[in-house]
Amino acid sequence: MAAISNSHPDEIFYRGADSFFTGNADIGLTFDDVTLATLYSDILPSQTKLHSRLSEGLQLNIPIVSADMDTVTESRLAIALALNGGLGLIHYNMPEKDQLGEVSRVKYHVQGLIQDPIKVSPNQLIGDVLKLIEEKNFGFSTFPVVDDKGTLVGLLSGHVVKPRYASKRVSEALTPRAQVHTVTRKELGKDPIAVADKFFTEHLGIHKLLVVDDEDSLQGLITMSDVEKITQERKAQFKPARDSQFRLVCGAAVSATRNAFGELDRERILGHVGALVDRGVDVVAVSTAHGQSKGVGDTVRVLRDAFPSLPIIAGNVTSAAGVEYLADCGANVIKVGQGPGSICTTRVVAGVGIPQMTALYVCSKAAEKKKVSILADGGITKSGDIVKALTLAQGVICGGMFAGCTESPGDVVEIGGKLYKQYRGMGSLSAMKAGSAARYGHDKADTTRKVAAEGVEALKEACGPVDRLLASLIGGIQSGMGYLGAENLDQLREKARYIRVSPAGQREAAPHDVVELKTKN
Repeated sequence: MAAISNSHPDEIFYRGADSFFTGNADIGLTFDDVTLATLYSDILPSQTKLHSRLSEGLQLNIPIVSADMDTVTESRLAIALALNGGLGLIHYNMPEKDQLGEVSRVKYHVQGLIQDPIKVSPNQLIGDVLKLIEEKNFGFSTFPVVDDKGTLVGLLSGHVVKPRYASKRVSEALTPRAQVHTVTRKELGKDPIAVADKFFTEHLGIHKLLVVDDEDSLQGLITMSDVEKITQERKAQFKPARDSQFRLVCGAAVSATRNAFGELDRERILGHVGALVDRGVDVVAVSTAHGQSKGVGDTVRVLRDAFPSLPIIAGNVTSAAGVEYLADCGANVIKVGQGPGSICTTRVVAGVGIPQMTALYVCSKAAEKKKVSILADGGITKSGDIVKALTLAQGVICGGMFAGCTESPGDVVEIGGKLYKQYRGMGSLSAMKAGSAARYGHDKADTTRKVAAEGVEALKEACGPVDRLLASLIGGIQSGMGYLGAENLDQLREKARYIRVSPAGQREAAPHDVVELKTKN
């Protein structure tokens, strides 16, 4: 009692990471099992900084990475995430050439430039264009006009796309090429938005700028409304994540591919990763369910020897020994998480895996000694989980959070008047048949025995664009940092104090004893 009376109550109940997790070493804890204690703060949420340095040459403006899953991350979502300061990992459940194409779309994406605008031909009728607008539900009616070779012929203005002109051909109504303002891809330079902004300022009444190459083939379209939106975004707190050449950052997952003899296919792995590097990929992720294994270690060593400066993410692990092993093999960033995902059944099927908060603490101690970063991969369902994860990790990987977004590649289905998107674990039977079997130690070509699925197929309610979701997540992270008086993520890790939460405390934390109303956005 004397010791208690001489100690501040906060020190007794709210403990730092070392004291708290070692004091609860006999039980695995996850996000809802703990809560963070608040501290004095002179920091407003809007003043917090969320940039995170994952490795040399890889810094994000928000500590959020999208999972390398085939119903989560392809180029559209990777672009949207990078534009908001995060990182997308393109999955490998596709032919290698297709993955190269997805990476190229991200790296060569020019913000504000519509690279493949909807075009019409001179021989079409205005009525055909009206029908196209109605069928596709386009919100615009001005179209570039090109010939069979893709050469720019003119511009069809929305002023003439009217039912009264339905019988006229596009060639009769278009603005001829000589009167159409264009700019070449070279003239756009490193800051195409600044060039376009200057053009629109100097040319009153013109709202569209066509981009052509030296042969006058159409290369893209820039609209004034997009330029104005981007100019406003540049004033935002969180800037897009870009490389040294001003391109959006992009990651790609690779498999520990084996040849017909069961040996690591070094030539194929190096050839594919070399092609990814040529495309400008910023980081590769060697992704399997069991990262502390010979195949993953050998793959990381091969890549590190061949590409000394390429950031490598490897995983997944849930132990200090796993982090040490992958760090010694040459990985810069380690993924932590085995079985916490909403569509993952590894813990049920295989009986392995550690609850996330305990796993993150154990792995963080080894990562600190090895001077590598860790990413909390899986189990995150709300912004409060991200705050808790960031008290121990340098970033988080989200799959289910993004699966319902407009930019994710999952198929859309309607059930009971609501829209849902397909979402499946990479250990599900359908995903493994499509190519991810190696991720779980199986051979997709082996049809002579039953493969144990470690994931399920599911649906996520459609939640709109990534921008809207990220605004909510970032706001929650900043609020959590404000409560702890943490200006940046380093301070968040330093100041975090934890306490266990009872089942009743978990219920108390969520809305209760009310009928909740949902207001549509």
